[in-house]
Amino acid sequence: MAKKSFKELFDPKESKWGGISLPMFLCALIVVAIVVYVPFGLDKEGNPGSFLRPNFLIMFSALAVFGLLFGEIGDRIPIWNDYVGGGTILVFFMAAVFGTYNLVPENFMKAVNIFYGKQPVNFLEMFIPALIVGSVLTVDRKTLIKSISGYIPLIIIGVIGASAGGIAVGLIFGKNPIDIMMNYVLPIMGGGTGAGAVPMSEMWASKTGRPASEWFAFAISILSIANVFAILCGALLKKLGEAKPSLTGNGELLIDNTKEAVRDKEVDVKPELTDTTAAFILTGVLFMVAHILGEVWESLNIGFDLHRLVFLILLTMFLNIANIVPDRIKAGAKRMQTFFSKHTIWILMAAVGFTTDVKEIIAAAAPSNILIALAIVLGAVGLIMLVARKMKFYPVEAAITAGLCMANRGGAGDVAVLGAADRMELMSFAQISSRIGGAMMLVLGSVMFSFFAS
Repeated sequence: MAKKSFKELFDPKESKWGGISLPMFLCALIVVAIVVYVPFGLDKEGNPGSFLRPNFLIMFSALAVFGLLFGEIGDRIPIWNDYVGGGTILVFFMAAVFGTYNLVPENFMKAVNIFYGKQPVNFLEMFIPALIVGSVLTVDRKTLIKSISGYIPLIIIGVIGASAGGIAVGLIFGKNPIDIMMNYVLPIMGGGTGAGAVPMSEMWASKTGRPASEWFAFAISILSIANVFAILCGALLKKLGEAKPSLTGNGELLIDNTKEAVRDKEVDVKPELTDTTAAFILTGVLFMVAHILGEVWESLNIGFDLHRLVFLILLTMFLNIANIVPDRIKAGAKRMQTFFSKHTIWILMAAVGFTTDVKEIIAAAAPSNILIALAIVLGAVGLIMLVARKMKFYPVEAAITAGLCMANRGGAGDVAVLGAADRMELMSFAQISSRIGGAMMLVLGSVMFSFFAS
């Protein structure tokens, strides 16, 4: 593939800014700057207002322009693009800097939190379900069954590797293994913030009688550091796959001789727009059912949480294995997945970046903590890559999904890691790591806190 150059970005006749010509992109950039930065009138509380309205279309477009600006530039910085992650990572870091150091107005940050935040209606709630349904429905049935049967053990192997790496480096700095497991491995490999560090902190508080924030403050900092390493490792694994093609399936997780036949079958089905629409509606209905099951599960008070995305994965797997969904809608689901994974990733990375606090990473940036976090991430990746081929998985894809997607900040971390690795089609397995793997770590955390927290 030809290298992208800066020169082509500034050619008025070229349409390299996300398919938009330079003059049109500059006009869009000026409009977004006016909407975001120019004060106008007063808000309901009497403070200076602006032209910004926090609706979905405006925020989608504003973040798209921000993402295109830094994404296209990042894809053309030689060393950055080759080894760090290109435009995807530059969009993430620049958005984080803008958000952390107040380079955008407060009302814009509030709008980002509505677009991508804890509110019931946000872009991530549409992005990840679309990727999951599109990914799982288009996997060959036999391949899906084989991969799942070996994938959970692969996650466990990754946790073992992470624990060994963290303990080994922790001993060098005089930290005991229990401290490493409870305060480093559990938060890093625990499935992210909301489904991992937060419930773990409550478990810790219930065992010690001390405020949950006491454990959580360090946990979120060390998790933030590991999340950065996981993203960077994703970019490096992409580069490794390009240098050594035998280590990667180029987006395929399971080593299977039938995959070429599966691809041929996919090519034969040409989805119409109605098929893509049907797939999108199906995704919404499945997400409703998954939400119902998640609420019912929570009401049973079994002792650990299963996120609704876990149920969405299981429901979609059932539909695929039972061969219920017509091939036309499967092809439409693949088209839907491609749209979100290839054409909206910079939008999401901008939103993720604006909601990431750079200071959290700086707060725990002691050399010992950095090295321990790095050892945990590399320990998971290393051990998985050693055993992956014997378990019929491609080493690069196995390390990304069962390793890096355990060692990040959950759903948003999965998006960042897969984006850096250019493996967005692996979102379903990434979610298994973050959700089911995270639930397994909650059980481990509950046991460890019961015996060792004081």
